[in-house]
Amino acid sequence: MKIMDATLPEETIHLTVEQSPVWEWIVGIAGYTHGQLRHTFEMDEEWTQDAQAMPASLLESLAKIEETNLWYGLLLLQNEFGARSVEEFAERLAEISEERFYDILLPYHSRAAEALREQAAQHPEDSGWWFSYARLFEGHAYLSGYVWQLHGHTRAQLSELFMKVLREWQDWMTKKFYIGRWLHALTFEEQQHRGLDSANAAKEIERVASVDYAPEPSVWSVKLIPHVSYRPWLLTIRTADVKLFFYPVSEQQLLDPEVPPNELIQGHKALGDGLRLNVLHYLCHGPAPLQEMSERFKMSKTTLHHQLALLKAAKFVKVDKGVYSIQPEKLQAFSTQLNRYLGMDE
Repeated sequence: MKIMDATLPEETIHLTVEQSPVWEWIVGIAGYTHGQLRHTFEMDEEWTQDAQAMPASLLESLAKIEETNLWYGLLLLQNEFGARSVEEFAERLAEISEERFYDILLPYHSRAAEALREQAAQHPEDSGWWFSYARLFEGHAYLSGYVWQLHGHTRAQLSELFMKVLREWQDWMTKKFYIGRWLHALTFEEQQHRGLDSANAAKEIERVASVDYAPEPSVWSVKLIPHVSYRPWLLTIRTADVKLFFYPVSEQQLLDPEVPPNELIQGHKALGDGLRLNVLHYLCHGPAPLQEMSERFKMSKTTLHHQLALLKAAKFVKVDKGVYSIQPEKLQAFSTQLNRYLGMDE
């Protein structure tokens, strides 16, 4: 029997490292306005000091972004535009149709909900479609409210806020003495990861961004976006067909050899507390949910969550579906980094 092979070439994920000053400005805005986790960001102390000197107009814009979570929309728009400058971002924003505007800004939920998302995008004034779509995100930390914020503002109002905060944040950041080094490090990161092997996407993603990734249905493009402002966190966003990983650029690219890496400083802060050390010791015996640890240490879940967030920011613990576990390899890497900085690894 003769068999004719009519199969098409196997498709692979399109994998790229992408950076631009626009990405860094938006990620900075997202971090600055992240009220719940901001105390764990490396930039938090400086941002707190900045608030005393920032123009009132910028503070007002940032407060609006924090209230509405519209930083998420900025990220979605930049994913679509890939703008290399704020002015290019503004031009692209002005050019798109109203339907496309809302199609970009409405967050992805699932393949089953795509038809509903499209109806909402096509009918921005129809509360029925928007109510139905927003309900799908009930219980999410911010996306349900974010959808209603999109519906509660006109396109003109949203566009004005996006451009106002983006331009003002850029103006503020370009005055920083270190911004040239930041942007140089981000450019270098993009250049050294050109030509990634998309056929081995999972390994490449783990190598570049230090994150495990399993292919997802309908995702044909993965963007790895280095950042400084959102350190030490990894931020993940998914659209209908793109997965975005915002990963912290290596601090070694940002510092002089004599300056201790902030990872060391943050790590010692995380370890410099008896309770947090007790939590780590407890997790050495196995993973545990927040409720269990709250009862074990006789404190509220809110207080304990705050302490765990510091350990998580230092990458000493991780959480999966509400269950916390220790990351021994990160603790070992921390010790190695300390020895390397002190010159004791030779």
